[in-house]
Amino acid sequence: MSPTSSVSHDPATLSPVPLDLIIQAPKALLHDHLDGGLRPQTVLELAEEVGYADLPAQDAESLGRWFSEAAYSGSLERYLETFKHTVGVTQTVSALSRVARECAEDLAADGVVYAEIRYAPELHIEKGLNERQIIEAVLDGFAQGVAAVEAGGRTLRVGVLLTAMRTAANARQIAELAVEYRNKGVVGFDIAGAEAGFPPTRHLDAFEYLRRENAHFTIHAGEAFGLPSIWEAIQWCGADRLGHGVRIMDDITVDASGNATLGGLAAYVRDRRIPLELCPSSNVQTGASDSIATHPIGLLRKLGFRVTVNTDNRLMSGTSMSHEMELLSEAFGWGLKDLEWFTINAMKSAFISFDERLEIINHQIKPGYAEVRAELSQRINKENA
Repeated sequence: MSPTSSVSHDPATLSPVPLDLIIQAPKALLHDHLDGGLRPQTVLELAEEVGYADLPAQDAESLGRWFSEAAYSGSLERYLETFKHTVGVTQTVSALSRVARECAEDLAADGVVYAEIRYAPELHIEKGLNERQIIEAVLDGFAQGVAAVEAGGRTLRVGVLLTAMRTAANARQIAELAVEYRNKGVVGFDIAGAEAGFPPTRHLDAFEYLRRENAHFTIHAGEAFGLPSIWEAIQWCGADRLGHGVRIMDDITVDASGNATLGGLAAYVRDRRIPLELCPSSNVQTGASDSIATHPIGLLRKLGFRVTVNTDNRLMSGTSMSHEMELLSEAFGWGLKDLEWFTINAMKSAFISFDERLEIINHQIKPGYAEVRAELSQRINKENA
C-alpha cells in the first residue's frame, strides 16, 4: 500500500508508515536482552576466538536463519537452546565489551535515541570472571559504542539493567550490584527466567532492599504465566514496570459488541500508569499471541494503558525497533502520531531522572517526529501534484 492510498492525508495519521521514515524517527527501547541481540557474524567470530564448537551453522546467513527458526519452532527447549550459544561465546571481557559496543551501534543505526539493555551477570561466569568484571566490561563496551555513535553524528543514551535469574538464588547480590553501579551506567534491576513455579516473591528480600535504596526495577511477569505473576510483581514486590505484562488481558473481558470490562487488577495497572514492556514479535514466538494482528497491544492501546513497544531479543526474533513499529503500523493502521505516542510512553517510563527524560522528549523525540512528518508531507504533496 502506498502512503497516498490511505483515506487521510494527514502525515501524523497516515498508515502504514514507510519503513525508511520509521527508521529515521527517534525511538526509545526499554526491554532488550544483550545476549539476545548479537550479530550472527559476531557469534561466529567469538566462537572461533574462544574455541566454542557447538554452533549449529558455520556462516552468518545460515546461523541467523537457524536462530530465527529455532525461536519460532514452538518448542521452549529449542528456543532456550538459542541462548546457550550466545551466552557460550560471551564469557570473556573482550567478548562482553564487543557485543555491548555493537549493540549500541546497531540501535543507533535503527534510530534509537534511548535504550535500556538488560543481561544477567551470573550467566557469564563460566570462564572465571566475577560479577564486577562482567559489569565493567559491558559498561565499557557501551561507552565505546556511544562514543562511536556520537562521532558519527548521532545521539544515543544507554542504561543497563542488571538481571537476576528467578530460578537461582542470587537476586539480592545482583540487586546490591545494581545499586553499587547505579551512578556508573546501571539504571535498574530485573528478574527473568521461567515464571511458572518461580514466583517473584522468592526474591522478596532483593526487592525490599531496592525499595529501601530508592532504586528502580522491573519484573518479567505476565508473559508465560498469568495474573498471579503480575499481581505478585506489583502488590508484593512493588515493580515499577512489567516486563511483557501481556497476560493482563486475562483480566479484561470483551463482549460481542467489542466493549471491554476491566477486572480489579487490570484497572489498577491502568489507573496507576504501570508501564507494560510489550514485545509483539517475541510474544508471538512464545505463544502469548497468535499473530501481530491479534496482539493485545491493539486493545491495550485503545483502552489507554501505558503501553510501550520493545524488541526483547533482536537476534532470535530477527527484529529491530523499526521492524516492530512497521509490523504494528501495518496491522493496526497506526501512523506517526501513534508511533510517537508509544515512544513518549517509553521515555516517560525510563529509569533515569525526570529532567533527563524531559530533555530527550522535548529536544529529540518531539522535534524528530516533527521532521519525519514534514518529510512525509512533502512526499504526499509530490505524489498528489
